[in-house]
Amino acid sequence: MSWVGVVELDVVFDARSLKEKRSVVRPVVAALKRYDVAAAEVGHLDLHARALLAASVVAADLAHVREVLDRCERAVADRPELELLSARTRVFGPDDEE
Repeated sequence: MSWVGVVELDVVFDARSLKEKRSVVRPVVAALKRYDVAAAEVGHLDLHARALLAASVVAADLAHVREVLDRCERAVADRPELELLSARTRVFGPDDEE
């Protein structure tokens, strides 16, 4: 049995160009990957000062999935260069339909 979890993190920050945005987003995504998750910018790609980041994890233990996703959310919320607007967590388990 396996569990899959995803957290989507909507953030804003000070950037006046897409180049500045990359300089903010890249280190955040790299920091998330230290939690052994797949992480990427997945939304608001054309906006300079906003990003939708996502992190996902697969594990045999539901508690572990939730713990990792909570750590990711806290790590982003604690970053002084950006503001976390919202976080949405979804978990899929063995009883979910295909």
